[in-house]
Amino acid sequence: MSRVVADKFSTNKDTSPFYTQAMELHHLSSRADNGASPSLVQMFNRVGDVRRETTGDGSETPVHQVLELADTNTEAPRSIPFILSFNNLTYNVKVRQKITLSGILNRRRHHHLGPVTSAEPAVGESIFTTTKTLLSDISGEARDGEILAVLGASGSGKSTLIDALANRIAKGRLKGTIKLNGEGLESRMLKVISAYVMQDDLLYPMLTVQETLMFSAEFRLPRSLSKSKKKMRVQTLIDQLGLRNAANTVIGDEGHRGVSGGERRRVSIGIDIIHDPILLFLDEPTSGLDSTSAFMVVKVLQRIAQTGSIVIMSVHQPSYRILGLLDRLIFLSRGQTVYSGPPMHLPSFFADFGHPIPENENRTEFALDLIRELEGSPGGTKSLVEFSKSWQNMKHTPNTEPDRHGLSLKEAISASISKGKLVSGATNNDAASNSTVPTFANPIWIEMAVLSKRSVINSRRMPELFGTRFASLSITGFILATVFWHLDDSPRGVKERLGFFAFAMSTTFYTCADALPVFLQESYIFMRETAYNAYRRSSYVLSHALVSLPSLIFLSFSLAAITFWSVGLDGGFSGFLFYFLIIFASFWAGSSFVTFLSGVVPHVMLGYIIVVAILAYFLLFSGFFINRDRIPPYWIWFHYMSLVKYPYEAVLQNEFQDPTKCFVRGVQVFDNTPFGSLPSSVKEKLLQTLSTTLAMNISSSTCVTTGSDILKQEGITDLSKWNCLWVTVAWGFLFRILFYLALLLGSKNKRR
Repeated sequence: MSRVVADKFSTNKDTSPFYTQAMELHHLSSRADNGASPSLVQMFNRVGDVRRETTGDGSETPVHQVLELADTNTEAPRSIPFILSFNNLTYNVKVRQKITLSGILNRRRHHHLGPVTSAEPAVGESIFTTTKTLLSDISGEARDGEILAVLGASGSGKSTLIDALANRIAKGRLKGTIKLNGEGLESRMLKVISAYVMQDDLLYPMLTVQETLMFSAEFRLPRSLSKSKKKMRVQTLIDQLGLRNAANTVIGDEGHRGVSGGERRRVSIGIDIIHDPILLFLDEPTSGLDSTSAFMVVKVLQRIAQTGSIVIMSVHQPSYRILGLLDRLIFLSRGQTVYSGPPMHLPSFFADFGHPIPENENRTEFALDLIRELEGSPGGTKSLVEFSKSWQNMKHTPNTEPDRHGLSLKEAISASISKGKLVSGATNNDAASNSTVPTFANPIWIEMAVLSKRSVINSRRMPELFGTRFASLSITGFILATVFWHLDDSPRGVKERLGFFAFAMSTTFYTCADALPVFLQESYIFMRETAYNAYRRSSYVLSHALVSLPSLIFLSFSLAAITFWSVGLDGGFSGFLFYFLIIFASFWAGSSFVTFLSGVVPHVMLGYIIVVAILAYFLLFSGFFINRDRIPPYWIWFHYMSLVKYPYEAVLQNEFQDPTKCFVRGVQVFDNTPFGSLPSSVKEKLLQTLSTTLAMNISSSTCVTTGSDILKQEGITDLSKWNCLWVTVAWGFLFRILFYLALLLGSKNKRR
């Protein structure tokens, strides 16, 4: 297909620097058509050189080399062509509608009339829902070496069509067929050979541009590539995207100053194109960029296409220069196709429709304005849609199937890999053996290492998060230590110990609620990265757990050290060690529980409400407020599900495990009773009377209640303290498994 780049700039050959730029890049592509296709890195460098000549930027940039994946001594033959075809794509969703009294009465009236009228709900509808068509019978094709752009006003269905082609619509909801080289595309294979650039910039705020791209390279590039070649690929992409001056600047967020909005957008594109996918889907990649940056981004996409990729993008309103880089256009209006074809046919199409494009008018602006005008008319765009179908039938030429050289789709993909495509996780050995392209680029332990490193770097640069949590826990521990300072072994001391343990153990769980926003903030990044197999969900769950352990250990030791000796707890060093372990187990279980909820609950405020409520129920049924023997049978199940129960019982056994230690002696038996306020002499007489009545010798030094008696009074007889510790740890692992299942089932990242 001939391009319109030269024609577009023919009016300003002498004055426009972009004319020179376009001509040089066009010359480069002509050379690619006549001989061997230039490598992606060579074209990246050429675009970068032209940009520096245009802008006058004379700064030095590193010399980049081609990533050698094949034998460079032999000239690579032409890549196997790919054609992505889609036919009759239709997608409907059910939308809730307002229920009014008049609507219900009208429906009843029509129902009594007998025959179905226009007011009667259609098939599949009800008085509560109505069916809305987002895509209606969309057909077309996209070829390697070309850019297919989907245009239309807001709400026309651009993003929906991109999602449909990228398999981001739930199975069974999308009607129609999508084929690559005439074969159906499996979801697993599509994830490996494609990439999807979202419209929103979903990045870790405290990583630099270079670190962000390098982590993406670690996830997506083949494991056979050395570290130096991966760094070379990252440096090449940084130069091409115009991010050299911001390479060592953090991404930033609302609370941390970082790169500009345009630079954030280019980084978002870079992390998804770093592995040079065969299929590249982009949802408005030029959004938020100035004219020059947008042009350079689309030029990069053009060069990616010319290396054997199929590029499909949505764009709201391309500039005149960007239009010259596009090969095929699809204009949508309310989910219907109003034009499908190359940009050069736009004038003849609208001329035949009776609305010729003025000579100096931007073609896309004219088309979008006309479509918007027709949408506001009584008949809508029905006439334009019908004309488009008839015009397509009249101008349509039979599609020529690509020469597959007798290869199946998987064999064609392997052949494309052997010719230099950096498909995620693929190597020349895979291509040579015609083996299936691996689903993931790295084994699970490498994914865990990379994920852990990224999380640690991001957390280390936001110390205020952990600092706030530590300060909160330290203040709580200081208050507990001073309020319950050096408790004695009297009945009152026993009662105060019970209150201290209940509050301290529940504090460990409530403190973990601070971790709730962590995954909720990362969830969209996680879904973007796992949607196309950057790493396994299990790797994320395991690394998330491992990274949390050091902070939990530190917090546990801090709380234990602040409160154990100041409160006067029993057991010496061994008692302190178990006290520390049970606090750590509580933090582990609480953190796992909150992490699981963050994978289920979509909003932070809703999550906090649920966490606080459930933890209150756990404390209520822990055995502190009401003994196990007094809990009604229909609530006893909640007692055993309470996370606070097991650490609470464990610390009580750790404190009262010594059978020789006495907590109530002689007249102390009257404490916490109405006789407690009597003089000591009266208490001794009462004790003598009680001793005579019971025929027992009970003196003021006689031990009445030991630690074992207190445990029996509290109903703590089921499990030993070590079993309580293991059960608490097991709860943590259970919630981590549930977190994994929640990610596995709830993060499909697809429309329903």
